[in-house]
Amino acid sequence: MENLDNIIENSTFLVTGGAGFIGSNLVELLINRNAKLVRVLDNLSNGYFDNIKQFVGLPNFEFIEGDIRDLETCEKAVKNIDYISHQAALGSVPRSIEDPITSNDVNIGGHLNMLVAAKNSESLKRMVYAASSSSFGDSPELPKVEGNEGKPLSPYAVTKWVNELYGDVFSRVYGLHTIGLRYFNIFGPKQNPNNPYAAVIPLFMKAAVEGKSPVINGDGSNSRDFTFVENALQANLKAMLQTPELNKHEVVNIAVGDRTSLIELWEAIAHAAGIKLEPIFGPSRPGDIPHSLASIEKAKQLIGYDPKFKIRDGIKITYDWFVKTHG
Repeated sequence: MENLDNIIENSTFLVTGGAGFIGSNLVELLINRNAKLVRVLDNLSNGYFDNIKQFVGLPNFEFIEGDIRDLETCEKAVKNIDYISHQAALGSVPRSIEDPITSNDVNIGGHLNMLVAAKNSESLKRMVYAASSSSFGDSPELPKVEGNEGKPLSPYAVTKWVNELYGDVFSRVYGLHTIGLRYFNIFGPKQNPNNPYAAVIPLFMKAAVEGKSPVINGDGSNSRDFTFVENALQANLKAMLQTPELNKHEVVNIAVGDRTSLIELWEAIAHAAGIKLEPIFGPSRPGDIPHSLASIEKAKQLIGYDPKFKIRDGIKITYDWFVKTHG
């Protein structure tokens, strides 16, 4: 396999949702590795221009402020692109429960537009996209293994499951073979704690920085396979650039293969912050599953995934970033 840096330096990339949490971290990685071109498509409804403003003016960076719900915009963004990392979506189970129509429009309609634009591209070599562990639905099986899904538990989960169905259909009908990366609770720097639908780790980080007790939904026993963002970035690079030719659509779990309860999570963050505060317990959230743990065997075999960061490594790096930016 050709040296990865050589491939990056000679390739053009589109990152949809590139002003968001995972997307902007991927953009920074590609820029730092001298990509030939990194183009971002983002409507800034859920991402933040501050995450990418440092790259504006660089000769190998382009920003398109636009919406994946518009096919013409997607076609423009894909033009002359070698690799697509499609990260744009409306996350959050609670948001989808409050407003299922918008989640559907963005996550399904927008995803379909990106698939059509990718299918019509004459330059594209590979498209990967952000799938979700929510696609496992109500399956009680642990660890979660691709192919053993239950029924979706929220409108958000439905949208991410439909993304995979469309990926499979586009592979069978049009020969566009994409890879869905089923993220398991990704966390890290650039994750916004002030978003009304913020995930649990940035909320806990904010509480630790402010010296306040966090609110835990439920009794704290719920557990997740929390995954540091650097692992997700590695997965994107390997899925785009190092995975052999595909003959079908593929989906792989991107996680660590370890689970941490919410109580253990707060204890780890409090330890990183050097504080001792008891959490406040609130009601459980609708649409939440009690436990999540991924099998990452398929990701290891298919894309060569090898997560380097365990949760405590990521918590230390993330806490230091929060202190620097929110302290």
